[in-house]
Amino acid sequence: MLTTVAEVLAALVGLSAALMGANSFRAPRAAAGFGIPGTPVDDPTFRAWLSVKAVRDIASGLIILIAAAAAEPHLLGWLMLAAAGIPVGDTLIVVRGGGPKAIAYGVHAATAAVMAAVSALLLLG
Repeated sequence: MLTTVAEVLAALVGLSAALMGANSFRAPRAAAGFGIPGTPVDDPTFRAWLSVKAVRDIASGLIILIAAAAAEPHLLGWLMLAAAGIPVGDTLIVVRGGGPKAIAYGVHAATAAVMAAVSALLLLG
């Protein structure tokens, strides 16, 4: 039962990541909430960076969804643990960029913690 709950949570994380990536293509202004002050969402160069981030989010979300659909809890657990490095990196980017600590830790680091917890449930289950 606990493994099933963890698989559903992992799928929700994957779906959320894919949707966030798609949203970056649809509405680049949404990226201003990433946490980097003075985000120039109208700058074409920055929009190119957003496209890279969007592809990263979509691909990582789809990888998690595929692993969740394959019903291999240990593989999904390892993938979730590896993917938790993405929000850890995002935390460091926001902190180093002088962004709000509330976003760095409350959004990005919290996401990494949730992913690590789900990973632990899958690996131990």
